[in-house]
Amino acid sequence: MKKYFYLINIQYLGYRFHGWQKQPNVKTLHLMVDRTLNFILEGKPFKSLSSGRTDAMVSAENAAIELFIDEPIEDLEAFLELFNNNLPQDIRALNIKEVDKTFNIINHPKVKEYIYLFTFGEKCHPFCAPIMTTILDDLDIELMKLGAKLFEGEHFIKSYCYKPTDNGIYTREILTCEVIDNNLYSANFFPNKSYLLRVKGKGFMRNQIRLMMGALIDLGKGKLTLDDIKTSLLPNSEIKMEYIAPASGLILKKIEFD
Repeated sequence: MKKYFYLINIQYLGYRFHGWQKQPNVKTLHLMVDRTLNFILEGKPFKSLSSGRTDAMVSAENAAIELFIDEPIEDLEAFLELFNNNLPQDIRALNIKEVDKTFNIINHPKVKEYIYLFTFGEKCHPFCAPIMTTILDDLDIELMKLGAKLFEGEHFIKSYCYKPTDNGIYTREILTCEVIDNNLYSANFFPNKSYLLRVKGKGFMRNQIRLMMGALIDLGKGKLTLDDIKTSLLPNSEIKMEYIAPASGLILKKIEFD
């Protein structure tokens, strides 16, 4: 039987979900997406795969899923509207296009861009909590900017992997890593000044960006030095970074397929 394949870009606020992957007895993003697809497809067989799994409370501005079905979608715009009308209000489908059977959303070459939104020095409005991390201590932002640049290029990043094993592939390339002023998101309840870490690369390990952000926060607090970060990136480094930055500040900004 012929199969039909569709690439759907979606965005979501991850704050009330236990991550993407389906798990027993908890509400996850994949569960809600598949429930909605099952409803609008009226029980017809389908399968959905994500380009990657986000952790609990992590959001996405532009993620992607691949939909596998046995019958073609005759009107993509009508399908997209129906999908959005039935998804929860914190999940939205952006677009849909047909792809061929050679496309594989998991193995297809892609570049992911993440941002981590943060501020410091004051208690923020509670409405900031779903997408912004607040550090109450003072941070040396200029030092953090220097520290972020140390991650760019090809490095051994076992120190920035959660529960690493001895047989993992830890030499990875980071295309962009920078701390910059937040000119991307705004709200009338945001603090006067906020910042974001922008990281771009072809693949990231579990909690890698949150561990990198944690190291930069500790750098900004004076708990780590630039030399500490340099040493942690040396080949076969056994340094273990302890601080994992909170999940709610992390946002998958976009995915670029080659």
